[in-house]
Amino acid sequence: HDFSRRKFPILHCFRSLIVKETAELQNFQTIPDDLLISTYPKSGTTWMSEILDMIYQDGKLEKCRRAPIYARVPFLEFKCPGVPSGLESLEETPAPRLLKTHLPLSLLPPSLLDQKIKVIYIARNPKDVAVSYYNFYSMAKGLFPDPGTWESFLENFMDGKVSYGSWFQHVKEWWELTHTHPVLYLFYEDMKEDPKREIKKILEFLGHSLPEETVDLIVYHTSFKKMKENPMANYTTLSSHHMDHSVSPFMRKGVAGDWKNTFTVAQNERFDVQYAEKMAGCDLIFRWQV
Repeated sequence: HDFSRRKFPILHCFRSLIVKETAELQNFQTIPDDLLISTYPKSGTTWMSEILDMIYQDGKLEKCRRAPIYARVPFLEFKCPGVPSGLESLEETPAPRLLKTHLPLSLLPPSLLDQKIKVIYIARNPKDVAVSYYNFYSMAKGLFPDPGTWESFLENFMDGKVSYGSWFQHVKEWWELTHTHPVLYLFYEDMKEDPKREIKKILEFLGHSLPEETVDLIVYHTSFKKMKENPMANYTTLSSHHMDHSVSPFMRKGVAGDWKNTFTVAQNERFDVQYAEKMAGCDLIFRWQV
């Protein structure tokens, strides 16, 4: 599939994370053992980043606490004045490198696809994504414009008028890529249901083995409770100018099905109609709770 030639709708980016040096990003060169973590925002990116870093460090906690997660797993398209960009951080990251992105395929640096870099993609049901994204917009005041009301935000989310565009297009395009590229496509809800099972899938995909007790250690220390307590994982090391945890913690609930506490009956019915239309013909199946 030649995704580079597809027309992608206007991409709404973080106000202070807009990548002006598009050519620099597009010219990014990978190295063979890079591993890309790809998600639509609020789909388990930090969780997967922590799991993979623990795998790469053979479960050694002291190594995993060497720096905040956003420094250990550079954010490819990150660009903010006064802070090292994602590309700059990657230059300082020793191989084998973990990198993450929320980019749709049409904006991904070509080298990542041309060199068949392994990708782990995590998808989460869109109702929980929408609620989590709204809360993230609200607390990340230094990064996003005001999200407005939940009702208006939900309409924008369904229309793809939020940062990184359409959830529907994002999950479908990355799903299509699994036919031509080494992509392990995982689901947030499956990880919540049985994290050990999913971690074993990751190990098999990577061709990596760990003792059973190390896998159990990784499951324990990457649980929502333990990560929420861990300043190297919960983003509390960032300035409150960027993320105001008093509005909503970065790691808020971490459950599947919480959307039921926010969606009205009418909103849920409208969303179901939109979902059916936009996912028609796609064999992806999402679970709305666990």
